[in-house]
Amino acid sequence: MVKKLKQMADKQAASASGLFDSALAAQVKDSAQQIWLAGMGAFAKAQAEGRQVFEALVKEGASLQKKTQSAAEERIGEVTSRMTNMAGDVSSRAGQQWDKLESIFEERTAKAMKRLGVPSAKDVAALSARIDELGAKLAKASKSSARATAPRTARSNGAARTTAKRAPRKAA
Repeated sequence: MVKKLKQMADKQAASASGLFDSALAAQVKDSAQQIWLAGMGAFAKAQAEGRQVFEALVKEGASLQKKTQSAAEERIGEVTSRMTNMAGDVSSRAGQQWDKLESIFEERTAKAMKRLGVPSAKDVAALSARIDELGAKLAKASKSSARATAPRTARSNGAARTTAKRAPRKAA
């Protein structure tokens, strides 16, 4: 009897595990089917509402692009004005430095030329003015001496002509 009870217990255990296995398999099958149906439903919904969602995303993207573009343009404007101001400052400083360098170069060149005995532009201008003044005085003096000598020569020429006319001519 113990053997029979053991056999019956074994049969029931085997059938229970078989039942348990078949119940578990049924649950897994039902769960997989529900997952499949949920996926199909999501796909159908995405197809139906996909265009609307896509258009909404496009509108939101355009709005975001406008905002970022205007912010970027503001930043670019600020940076441009800063760079313009900095460039103006740098160019004015550079101009001042070039002016200083130019004046130093001119001074040193003038000193070197003076040591060598080369006359400066002022010296040449003063000499030119002096030459013009002397030339004007010389022209004035020569005009006055020409006037003073011109009447004497005219008289002497005239006297010579008159004496020449008074002289008798010899006939041939």
